[in-house]
Amino acid sequence: MRRLAIRPGGIGDSILGFPALAHLALDAELEVWARREVLPLLDFASGVDSIEATGLGLLGVAAPPERLVERLRGFDEIVSWYGAGREEFRAALGALHPRVVFHAALPVDEGVHAADFFAAQVGIAVPALPRIGVKAQASRLIVIHPFSGSAKKNWLLERYLLLGRWLEASGRAVQFVVAPQQRLAGARVVEDLADLGGVLAGASLYVGNDSGITHLAAAVGANVLALFGASDATVWRPRGERVRVLDVGDLDALSVERVLDAALTQTGFYQD
Repeated sequence: MRRLAIRPGGIGDSILGFPALAHLALDAELEVWARREVLPLLDFASGVDSIEATGLGLLGVAAPPERLVERLRGFDEIVSWYGAGREEFRAALGALHPRVVFHAALPVDEGVHAADFFAAQVGIAVPALPRIGVKAQASRLIVIHPFSGSAKKNWLLERYLLLGRWLEASGRAVQFVVAPQQRLAGARVVEDLADLGGVLAGASLYVGNDSGITHLAAAVGANVLALFGASDATVWRPRGERVRVLDVGDLDALSVERVLDAALTQTGFYQD
């Protein structure tokens, strides 16, 4: 059986949906269309493509390319988190294929973790734990990612920089990482998420906001300290076996001293 899963969304949303996607690969040859950046992480899929490259967005808007129509009709089943709320898209895709299942792309059940919400959509028992297999690049680094997709989710950059200096003063090597569109002097620019996953898996600690990179760190098994303020941690906290979340409500009120204490505790300098 050939199955297509269409999974839109940011890096974090996508990773929290990985347990659901992996489940769809258990009884079928699964191809996944998703955001370009996450494609290297989909090792359970038999084929991948970026949603943008397929021309899928034309469905319901204009005549779709014949190549797209042929590809869609080549699957036995389509499971789509893309376009679930667009009536014209649902109608257009349904007219092209007899077996299409649509799912909500964002959680709508209050108080349910996003990974569990997506997992339940495809019949998985919860809780669901996203896992991404990478080869750890062993180091003693503390990796810090000070940004996210929304400024309101970010702890102040100057506090991250001060945290980095204090951690270095305590004897730890610190590496800041940023996305290609972000700028920070001395930071490592992330070009490939699979490679970054290996760095995170081998680090002594990762510190970051509610971001896709934080979810990546948790999914590869990294030691994670996540700072949450604007986001609902009940729904969006990173899932992993070594994850600590500082859910403070107001990130502006979160002191460097408190984060430093949590970081040193998490890395084993001393115990609470």
